[in-house]
Amino acid sequence: MRKRAMLLTLVVLVLTPLMAGCGGGEKAITVGSKDFAEQYVLAEMYALLLEDAGFTVERKLGLAGTPVAQAALVNAEIDLYPEYTGTGLLTVLKLPVESDREVVYQKVKDGYAEQFDLVWLDPAPMNNAQALAVTQDVSANYGITTISDMAANASELIMVGPPEFPEREDGLPGLKKVYGTFELKEYRPVGKALRYEALTNGEADVTVAFGTDGEISANNLIVLEDDEGMFPPYQVAPVVRAEVLDEYPEIADLLNELAPLLTSDTMRRLNYKVTGEQQEPIDVAREFLQQEGLLD
Repeated sequence: MRKRAMLLTLVVLVLTPLMAGCGGGEKAITVGSKDFAEQYVLAEMYALLLEDAGFTVERKLGLAGTPVAQAALVNAEIDLYPEYTGTGLLTVLKLPVESDREVVYQKVKDGYAEQFDLVWLDPAPMNNAQALAVTQDVSANYGITTISDMAANASELIMVGPPEFPEREDGLPGLKKVYGTFELKEYRPVGKALRYEALTNGEADVTVAFGTDGEISANNLIVLEDDEGMFPPYQVAPVVRAEVLDEYPEIADLLNELAPLLTSDTMRRLNYKVTGEQQEPIDVAREFLQQEGLLD
């Protein structure tokens, strides 16, 4: 028995490095995300597509905000995650506001490559920029379809939004700088979960929103056109470590094929499946990819 045990030990010692060598060809990728519904859905789409292409994917989802996600990427704790062009421009690179989509994308693409050795893949047409939304009734009653229209009728309108919006440069002060001085009938600070409830209950006329919030499509709301270009664009794209793309260049084609399908309407619908219908992000992501023919 002792000789048999010694023999088995010897076999394990011999085979272990050989087995490790055979496993060295495994294609492994770590996908990250921030901690809100849209990020979970997008990251699961990336992960599912990569797994379908033969990659072993580790998920590190729910990272607490941009600084954490960016640091994880730079430190090679994750290999890619979905990021927004406006966030890259203002929060990470700390560049001045721009409203032109192509200009913003090129600035973040160049800036990330030079400063961090990170690559922005193709951006989706969706835009998760900060926005203002109204109900169909408010739009019809006041003739409001643009932010200029809202400013012209501001004295009759109650707006709801985050507590910091009246002070932020990209909030009411910025709107007044771009659209002319106006005074709302009232601004009511409320939590995100209550904004749309206040709007649909008739307790408010305008809400601060984000362009791909699921509640917009669920409640058939109108997002006011930012006709003077106050808010920068927030298109989403995978940001990938250059080292990873050098090793696996096929990742670019794989994820770029997804980008054109992600419109604002599509993301609103998918987000609401998570936030409104309580579906799991991975199930929402898988169903969409199957419907679009990207997964069997």
